[in-house]
Amino acid sequence: MADGDGLGEAATATASPPAPAPGLSPSLGWRERLRAGLAGTGASLWFVAGLGLLYALRVPLRLCENLAAVTVFLNSLTPKFYVALTGTSSLISGLIFIFEWWYFHKHGTSFIEQVSVSHLRPLMGGTESSISEPGSPSSNRESETSRQNLSECKVWRNPLNLFRGAEYRRYTWVTGKEPLTYYDMNLSAQDHQTFFTCDTDFLRPSDTVMQKAWRERNPPARIKAAYQALELNNDCATAYVLLAEEEATTIVDAERLFKQALKAGETIYRRSQQCQHQSPQHEAQLRRDTNVLVYIKRRLAMCARKLGRIREAVKIMRDLMKEFPPLTMLNIHENLLESLLELQAYADVQAVLAKYDDISLPKSAAICYTAALLKTRTVSDKFSPETASRRGLSTAEINAVEAIHRAVEFNPHVPKYLLEMKSLILPPEHILKRGDSEAIAYAFFHLQHWKRIEGALNLLQCTWEGTFRMIPYPLEKGHLFYPYPSCTETADRELLPTFHHVSVYPKKELPFFIHFTAGLCSSTAMIALLTHQFPEIMSVFAKAETPD
Repeated sequence: MADGDGLGEAATATASPPAPAPGLSPSLGWRERLRAGLAGTGASLWFVAGLGLLYALRVPLRLCENLAAVTVFLNSLTPKFYVALTGTSSLISGLIFIFEWWYFHKHGTSFIEQVSVSHLRPLMGGTESSISEPGSPSSNRESETSRQNLSECKVWRNPLNLFRGAEYRRYTWVTGKEPLTYYDMNLSAQDHQTFFTCDTDFLRPSDTVMQKAWRERNPPARIKAAYQALELNNDCATAYVLLAEEEATTIVDAERLFKQALKAGETIYRRSQQCQHQSPQHEAQLRRDTNVLVYIKRRLAMCARKLGRIREAVKIMRDLMKEFPPLTMLNIHENLLESLLELQAYADVQAVLAKYDDISLPKSAAICYTAALLKTRTVSDKFSPETASRRGLSTAEINAVEAIHRAVEFNPHVPKYLLEMKSLILPPEHILKRGDSEAIAYAFFHLQHWKRIEGALNLLQCTWEGTFRMIPYPLEKGHLFYPYPSCTETADRELLPTFHHVSVYPKKELPFFIHFTAGLCSSTAMIALLTHQFPEIMSVFAKAETPD
């Protein structure tokens, strides 16, 4: 669900912290150090000691006589025993193979591999030992990663969402298709009620009407309610906002209505500032009026961007970020990045990235892919796969490739749209981080910026071909990010229209244990068949393999 607290969608997820440095923590006691040391280096010593003990006790344990008895027993076995043995082995390995195949298609990883990594490696002296206690840094990191994985499945407001009347509805007129789903529009209705209403609406009749208008599902009913609110109060800013969003059929008309909304919104905002400390109700009203004013200015900046007045749009966005710093949670910097890229002001883009591409802030496709674009820009015009394979990659090329890998690991769906392997559609009003909806929203506005830089898409394509071999499975922690959320496909199908084929997490090659169990099942089944068809030959072969 899209959430809001009057200040917009708060960023709850952070990038996963860097891996701990190798070595033991100085805060561990001597017992923990001894246990970790023995687990790390004593495995081979224990193995040698066990062999020595076995050799020393060979006479008391009568190992030679027992081995001879086993040999006699094996020589006396009939072919039926071998048929039963190989058939049972084939059946068991086949069941394991079927389970592994089902588990891989459901979770994207091997069950045997996951159990081995989680439970067996620490027992065999793996580096990820379980000596950390509750409250320790490693324990805190694991719990923080779990919280990040859960919070990243939330739905976010699209910072670059289009205008319903001037863009989404025009698309419906031309194609006859609805670009927005009911789920997406319902989330927007919740956003509008959060941003544009408060408990004091009953004090102003026009706000009471608008409170009902935001809950209306029928667009004509909402527009009619907005006009009723203007009849009651000609300075009702939210009524102008609704008309600009849904009734205006062109960006010019929308900008005109937003300018009227700005004039009314500034008056109401100044009036709320003067009364903000009088009561909690007045503080809530100030928060609502602040949200309305910021929303109007942001949409005016987007109108200016669409009408070609890009420098004006940049100025409005910068002023907004300075005047209302707490509202940077609204991701206004993503609007600013796109406008600066249109101006080809790459130094300014880098300055914005330096501020927002931080480990303590939630990542987005706009952040990761813009960072990759800037590093690609320095080498893409002279990059050639043939030349790179002969002389190797330079430092700048390695940095560009690593930036692309980082971006693809965050959202693997974006390259399909940038390389035009998949058709673009209008972006939804809400997106899911790392999902197909975010990839559409990014590529819809940023494809032109990649095309403008010579060779950028060529380098992306060359890197894209081998990237998935480096991307972890969905349930595994990535090289730079937490595990890929398993909820993205379901949420994207709710956000994106039915005529769009949703892009899902790319399938990787089959894990080793699926190949292993498949080979084991096939080989044991073949041996069972041969033993059943040629019992004498297989019996002689089995006895020949038995030690004398």
